[in-house]
Parts: sequence; C-alpha cells; structure tokens
Amino acid sequence: MKQDEIVEIGIDDLDRLYIKPKREKFTMIHRSAAKVRWDKRYLFLYSQKSINWSHLDWYKHITSLIKVDYQCQLNLTDKTLWVNVSESLKNEIEAVP
Repeated sequence: MKQDEIVEIGIDDLDRLYIKPKREKFTMIHRSAAKVRWDKRYLFLYSQKSINWSHLDWYKHITSLIKVDYQCQLNLTDKTLWVNVSESLKNEIEAVP
C-alpha cells in the first residue's frame, strides 16, 4: 500500500473539512460518488457540507475512502499544519487509528 503524508488539515470558509496530501493527487475522486472532491487549484481533498456529519466523520470517511479505493494510507505527521481546527477536533483526529 502506498503511503503519503498529510501536510495540512483545515476547515474552509464554507465549513468543509479538507485534507492536503504531500505527493498524491486524487483528480478522479468525484467518480466514487462518495461526496468527496479534489480541489485542483489548492491540491486537497474536501468534503461536501453536511448537517448530519461532523468534521471528524468526514476525516474518517475521506481517509478510509482513499485507503480502500486508492490503496493509499494518508498519515498525520508532527509537521501537519492545522488550519481553523479546534484543539478538541485535532485531538479527536489524532486519536483515529
């Protein structure tokens, strides 16, 4: 399985969670119909806004989707940049196996 680092995790102005990998590009992710998209300009995966899902739910969904559909494990590092992410959400994300 491929491995890639997560260089940035954030919440954008539309309240969507995004995950920016270091090397991999997921330009065809929209074909999965899993409500995850690839931003070609900023080079990150992002969630659709949802009232029913938390940011933690989206993190788990996106990383699981990439692992299953692309055979790529996205890994947090001590260099991961956190943008507009509360300390409690950061702690919850870091606790995900």
